[in-house]
Amino acid sequence: MRPLAILPALALLVAMTVAEAHAHLRSAVPADGSSVATPPSRVVLRFSEAARLTAAWIARNAAPREPLRPLPDRAARELALSLPTLAPGRYVVSWRALSADGHIMPGEVRFTVLARGMIGHAPEHATGDATGHAPGPSSP
Repeated sequence: MRPLAILPALALLVAMTVAEAHAHLRSAVPADGSSVATPPSRVVLRFSEAARLTAAWIARNAAPREPLRPLPDRAARELALSLPTLAPGRYVVSWRALSADGHIMPGEVRFTVLARGMIGHAPEHATGDATGHAPGPSSP
């Protein structure tokens, strides 16, 4: 076998290893695509490896996004962002994070804060509250 013939295979292997090294979002609270009855006071992002947020924003419905501050001051696998008081509506929390290998990763989490009258009519994927706990039995 010619030594030059294995170079493309080695290059592919190295590229795959580097691509897998980037941090990626594993989960969030509230969960992406969820509906919550109680407006969350923060969003928690859990990454596959330590990451540092370099920017974060929130947008309600089709409104322009607003920056979220303060950002966590150090890299971690779990990062929490304080949210402003949220009214019922659809929200997108978006961010840019810097992984340990120096790559910048954008991401977003979408969730809906239900109006009081909609709580009993929540979609099947509703989580009940911002912690992901299901709502308890309702009172008559």
